[in-house]
Amino acid sequence: MSNLAQVMGKLGELVRFHRKKAGLTQIQLADLAGVGKSTVYDIEKGKATVQIDNLFAVLTAMNISIQFSGPLNAAFERWYATQTSDQ
Repeated sequence: MSNLAQVMGKLGELVRFHRKKAGLTQIQLADLAGVGKSTVYDIEKGKATVQIDNLFAVLTAMNISIQFSGPLNAAFERWYATQTSDQ
């Protein structure tokens, strides 16, 4: 199984868990997120073909955030702060 498939599978389970704990159906979550029911279904099934804007809409509706990490995260954050302070 590829890394992407593993990530999407776990993300799908996370969305399903939150949705069920919130007492929502897939249709209700889709309505809250402003996406189609098939998008919620596809996310929960771990499909890698979900459009990222739809994925973020569902995550936002469920108050789920994503954090990125890597060995150069601290260096990137310092660099990024200098880039955004110039704008």
